[in-house]
This record gives sequence, C-alpha cells and structure tokens, in this order.
Amino acid sequence: MTAVTVRFFAAAREAFGTRQTTVSAANLDDLVAVLSTDASAEAVTVLSRSSFLVNALARTDRGEAFAEGDTVDVLPPFAGG
Repeated sequence: MTAVTVRFFAAAREAFGTRQTTVSAANLDDLVAVLSTDASAEAVTVLSRSSFLVNALARTDRGEAFAEGDTVDVLPPFAGG
C-alpha cells in the first residue's frame, strides 16, 4: 500500500465532509474501496460517478499502481451553464 493524498471537490467534498485526506491504497480501485468503507450511501454514489486525476492527469486505468506521495483529485460530474 502507498500513502496518497486525496482531495475532494464539489459534491465529493460535501459527501465526505472534508477537503482532503490521506489514505493508503495500491491503485484507484483500491482507493475507491478504502474510501467506501464506512462511507455514507451518498458518498459511495458520488465516488461511483466521479472521475479521478492523479497528479493533475486523468487516470482511466484504475489498476495502475500509485507512487508514494501521489495526489488524487476526486471530481464528481459538474453542471454549469
């Protein structure tokens, strides 16, 4: 497991009640599982709809390993106009 900083934005911030946390996770799939443990149903739903940036780059391969010190941004769908 690797320590990563997780930053929550918009609805994710509201659902998790924090702007940032640090967790140990091997990859995005593992991170979602860790964050979902003991999370509210709303938070789990937000995670399922979110996209993720790792060190400011979109990450679509959820099995790609994290490196120590990575920063993961949780970005729920945004609406605007």
